[in-house]
Amino acid sequence: MILFPRPLLKRVVDAAEQAWPGESCGLLVGRTAAAADIAVTAVEASPNIAPGANDRFEVDPQLRFDLMRRLDGGPDRIVGHYHSHPGHPAQPSARDLEMAWEPDLVWVITAVEDGQAIHTTAHVLDGEGRQFRQIGLRTADWHPYGIREADL
Repeated sequence: MILFPRPLLKRVVDAAEQAWPGESCGLLVGRTAAAADIAVTAVEASPNIAPGANDRFEVDPQLRFDLMRRLDGGPDRIVGHYHSHPGHPAQPSARDLEMAWEPDLVWVITAVEDGQAIHTTAHVLDGEGRQFRQIGLRTADWHPYGIREADL
């Protein structure tokens, strides 16, 4: 399961709506919580640098490298990424599966219809990297590490 403070999930959903009819994308920062759940502690928006960004996404590699450097040695790490599916369900596409090369990352996908986000889901690769499986996504007004909403 992935645990999302509501203000951070709102950022993901807002980005999906603002990018419509294109795809939004970004990175999820967090840490492993109790029972191997992943708790999101930050959302880092990225410009979508993919050519033809209406049906694919690519996170800016410089953003990722900078974020990895900033997180080095701390309790948080990159735990996943998010992107939107304009005009398509919040389920991984065949292209998403082709692009999935890091089996430990969570994929959060927001479906957008006519500029409005309608559904958000979370997925991980199976052990062999052949398909995605959906995992639970739980939102809360609290944060498992005592981070105040004002800090988000």
